[in-house]
This record gives sequence, structure tokens and C-alpha cells, in this order.
Amino acid sequence: MLYRAAAIRRGAAAAFSTVSENTETGLYGFEVLRTAKGFRRFVDDAIQRSDELVAHIARLPSSPEIVRAMDEISNAVCSVIDSAELCRNTHPDREFVEEADKASMRIYEHLQGLNTNTTLYNATLKAESESALLTEEAQRAATMLRTDFEKGGIHLPKDKLEYVNQLNLEIAQLGRKFNENVMNKPGFVDVYPASRIPRNLQLNFKSVYRFRTGSVQKQNNLMNTAKQKGLRIVTDSGNVSSALRWIPDEEVRKQVYIVGNSEPRENIGVLNELICARDELAKAMGCKSYADFAIRPNMAASSDVVMSFLEDLSNIVRHKADEEYKIIHNFKRRACNEKSADLEPWDADYFIGMMKSSIHNLDASVIAKYFPLSQCLKGLNVLVESLFGATFHQIPMRDGESWHPDVIKLSLHHPDEGDLGFMYLDLYSRKGKYPGCAHFAVQGGRRLSDLNYQLPIIALICNFSSSSGITPRLSHGDVETLFHEFGHALHSLLSRTEYQHFSGTRVALDVAETPSNLFECYAWDYRVLKTFARDETTGDAIPENLVKALNASRNMFPATELQRQIFYSIMDLTLFGEQASEPMDTISTVADLKRKHTSWKYAEGTHWHTRFTHLINYGAGYYTYLYARCFASTIWQEVCQEDPLSRNAGSAIRDKFLRYGGSKDPSSLLKDFAGDAIIRNYGSGIIPDIGSLCKEIGL
Repeated sequence: MLYRAAAIRRGAAAAFSTVSENTETGLYGFEVLRTAKGFRRFVDDAIQRSDELVAHIARLPSSPEIVRAMDEISNAVCSVIDSAELCRNTHPDREFVEEADKASMRIYEHLQGLNTNTTLYNATLKAESESALLTEEAQRAATMLRTDFEKGGIHLPKDKLEYVNQLNLEIAQLGRKFNENVMNKPGFVDVYPASRIPRNLQLNFKSVYRFRTGSVQKQNNLMNTAKQKGLRIVTDSGNVSSALRWIPDEEVRKQVYIVGNSEPRENIGVLNELICARDELAKAMGCKSYADFAIRPNMAASSDVVMSFLEDLSNIVRHKADEEYKIIHNFKRRACNEKSADLEPWDADYFIGMMKSSIHNLDASVIAKYFPLSQCLKGLNVLVESLFGATFHQIPMRDGESWHPDVIKLSLHHPDEGDLGFMYLDLYSRKGKYPGCAHFAVQGGRRLSDLNYQLPIIALICNFSSSSGITPRLSHGDVETLFHEFGHALHSLLSRTEYQHFSGTRVALDVAETPSNLFECYAWDYRVLKTFARDETTGDAIPENLVKALNASRNMFPATELQRQIFYSIMDLTLFGEQASEPMDTISTVADLKRKHTSWKYAEGTHWHTRFTHLINYGAGYYTYLYARCFASTIWQEVCQEDPLSRNAGSAIRDKFLRYGGSKDPSSLLKDFAGDAIIRNYGSGIIPDIGSLCKEIGL
């Protein structure tokens, strides 16, 4: 294990230059987190500091000072919330996870008290009313703070406010329970014999055995039994995706699909409770549904605007998606030599992948040899150096700062501006770790004084597999995911807001996914890929015709993928939409929506939505991925496509978008960045222009 960790660190570190530094500290550089129990003191300190600031604000200092003090409260509380969230999802030490879990709940309860503190609310009203004394960003901060207070119900009568607080706490607890069930109860399928799984996949799964009773032998008067080897496929999202893409045995794919989309069963009840609690909250806040309550602060403004956008898009894409379905269906019939073979949900990834590989002569192992992880990390450096004139440098961490030997820390450095921020990389899968790829904030950026700025700190978490001492090779899909999360990371690292309340990804949900979707485009452009995608043995750059084949493959079934995203968005909006008098049967509701809005069958008895964690983190907000996809498509075509690695493109991305975080109105930000045509007014809200997206996918 130590050899593996050392080899992996060397492979990742090879992508970056290093700077020496080594003294003792606590987790993530917080002195107080030298031990797991330090989370208790971390919460105590945040509560004490916020109480001191509340007392200061109660004396009604100047409006700029009120806004600044409010932001400092936010900074103290968010440091605990963000650190605890990262720890809960990544730390291998159970004591740290449990203490972070308790800290998270304690600080959340304190936050609820702050959100219903009338002294703070009245001071915010004072600051907002004296807008002439504030900068433009401070004015927006005062307005957003007031909106946040009112979203917490501070304007309600006392008894109703107490009820809202109880509901918010219940919603938080249900969300945590839902996510923990997904992580801890993934289900599994045992496959016998092991030979039903392709040999190159077998190392990914645990061996299991069973005894088969054989024929009666007279040898020693014993029944002869044979031990048969099988493989256990734990049906977490990564394994399900891999199995559905690569396993030829249809019965195995079916089992994996059914089990993988039927666990955890406990979340059926958890989701029902969550829907009810969110609906009660929305009604207490004077909204007809939780969807309306959640969307009201966004550009879209109402669930009706979003649903109209989604249904229009669903109708536009349906004909092309149906055509693509027929092509896949016919291909299966030819491949299986069965004219009457049905196309099942567990066939989609396998036959789409087979078609793409055969038509465009794509071999996954050939593609992966150009994407060793160390080269992909160099690709991140290519991006920041070409676009922004900055570079990543590895910083040896101080004792106690890291949570696992695989973790490395980077500084993003600009020759004229100095360090811009810090990023932890935790790239490899391990038991108990957050199962996907994600960007976690640790500390937001904010102005401390005319000369000092609190630099942002973030963590980029991935789950790439690795064999002992061997740097892993990524699929092109993994590269796209890495670039997606890196887009979030750059949003955090390059924003330069006065207030941490607006730092990085703390933006209107409608635009939060725009940078990540934009940087996905970079993962498909040959001019970008040739700068880092190299065969680690020969040093040869990825061939242009291979990248053309990848793009042609990507463009084979674009309507099918878009239709899937539309369905997810409509499902999310429906589950948290207006509720009937009788509780919703979420399984039949989701089944009906899939039949209506996709070209594919619904597998009876499954309930994949009970492991769809976006229902927790993005409740009634999944549509924002489609908003962001439209925005990113327009930005790419209008700003970046001509010369994606140019300093001009980088200046536009940084200076017209990333720099502002959430400190500017998002509609103004988008129009300044890519032109007025990027958005359209629709009823009471704003929707994206879909022209660039339609052009991209051939509609």
C-alpha cells in the first residue's frame, strides 16, 4: 500500500513543479483540526466569532461595515460547513468522519439561528436602504442577504417561523440520510461462472465462490463437490456504468441494471418524506410548490417557465431521438442475429458503445494510452498557462494537513499577481470515499484589506482506479469529467470578489454549471488535446484522425443523451412540483415520465431515482444543467472556438465571467460575456437561447 501511494504521488506530482515547505498544522491547514475532536472546537470558535459579530452589528455601524461583518459571519460558518462536508465524504478515518458529521449538524443548527436573527435582518434592511453609501457589489450583497433571510422565513409570525426551522432541519437530515444510503447500500450481483465477465474487467470485481453438487462418486464414499468461482459486482454507479457498457452477456447486464436501479430501497420512504417536508416548507413560505420556492431566486423565476422550456425542448428533440432509437434497435437485431429482438434499457450503453467503436474504429485501450493521468494533469497546466498565464506548482503539505497519502496540494501561481489560490487533488478510489467526481470548497475568497486577499482553497475529488505502482490511464469520458470538475475549480480559484458570499461557484443556480460545461468543450478539441495527450511509451501526440473519430462518435446519438437530460430535469421538477391530496407514488410517476419523454422502455420494478443524489443537492434545480449546456454552447461558439487556447479567449473567460463569481446579476454577466442573444425573456423569467445547442447536435 505504501509503495502504491508513493508511486501514485510521484506520477501525479510529475505534472507540476514543486515548492518546499513543511511545518505542523491541522486538516486542510486549520490549526484547530489536528485531531478529529478538533471539529468540536472548530464549531465553538465559529459560534463565538459569529456571536461577537452579531453584537457588533447590533450597534448599527455604517452600512459598509454591516455588510462586511455579515460576510465575516458567513466566512466563519462556511469554513466549518465546507470542511466538514469534505471530511465526511473523503476521510478514511471513521473518527474524523463521525466528528465532521456532528460538527455539520451543530453548525447547521447555529446557522438556522443566525438566519432567523431579527437583529441581523434589521441591520441588513438598513444597509440595503442606504445603498447610496455602498459599492455596487455591497449593494448586491445586502439585497442577497435580505433575500436569504426571507427565504428562511424571518418575516413570518413566530410560531410559523419555528415550524419552518423544524422543516429545514428535517430536510437537511433527510438529505443526509438519502446520500448515506446511496453510499453505504449500493447492492450487488453475484455472477457465476466468472467467465461471463470479460477478462479485462474481472480485476475490478471481488471473487466469490459457491459449491456445486456433482455426481455421486464412490471415492471415499463422499459426495464430490466442485468449487465454482464467480464475481461480485457491487452495483454502485461506477460499476453499473462499466458493466452496462462492456459486458456482452445480456442476462448479466439485465441483473446489474435491475439491482443497480432498485437500491437502496430505503430511499423510497426517505424521498417520500423529503417531498412532503419540502412541500410543507414551500406552502409555509407562500409558494404553491417547492419547485417554485427553489426557482424563484433564479433567472428562470418560476417552475412554469422552466417546465415550458423543458417540454418545448423535449418536443424539438423527440423526432431525432426516435430515429436514433430505431438505428440502435436495428443494430442490436443484426448483432444478435434476431429479427424480433427487443431493445431493453440495459442495452443502451452496450450497443451504442459497440456501434461507435465499430463504425469509427475506436478501441478503448488505444484511446486510453494517450491519457495517462500524469499527462492529463499536465493538460490542466496547459489550460491555465495558455489561457491565463498562470501555472500550478505542487506544495509539500505540512504534517497533519492531508487526509490520505494519495492527496497532493497545488498552488495556482501567476507571475505578476502571485498565488491565486490552492487546490487539493484526491484522485483515486478507495473504500468509503465519495463515489463520483466533485469539486469541494474549503475556503472562499474575500477582500481582507486594500493589500490583503483571502485566497480560495478547494479540493478536486475523483475516483480513478489504479493498480499497484502504475499510473492509471483514463478513458476519454474520464478526461471530459476531469475537465468538467476543473471548470468548477477555476471558477473558485479565479474569482476575485469582495465578499466570500459571492466567491467562485456561489452564484445563481442557473449559471453554476456554465464553466464546467464550457471546459468540457476543451476536452473534445484537437488543438487542446494534442498539447498533452501523449502515448507514455513513445511520446507520440494523439493523432488528429483519432480525435476526429471521437468527435464523430460523440455526434452519433446526441438527441438520445439530450433527451435523457430533459427527462431527468422534468422528473426532478415534477417530484417537487405541486402535490395532490394523496401522497405521490414516485415509482409510477417516474415510469410515466420516462415513457412520455424518452424513446426508451421503463424497466418494471426499478426506481433508479432513489439513488439520484441530485434530488438532494439540486432539488428542483437539475434543469440548470440544461441551462448551462445552452450557455456554454453559445460561449464556446461565440468566444472560444476560433482559438480556444488564446490569451484573448482566456481574458474573456476570466475577466468577463469567472472573476465575478456571484457578485453580478447573472443575466447581465452572460450578455456582457457572449452577447445579448445568449438569453431570452420568457413569461416572467429568463431562458437560454437554444440555437447554439441545436447547431451543435444537428437539430
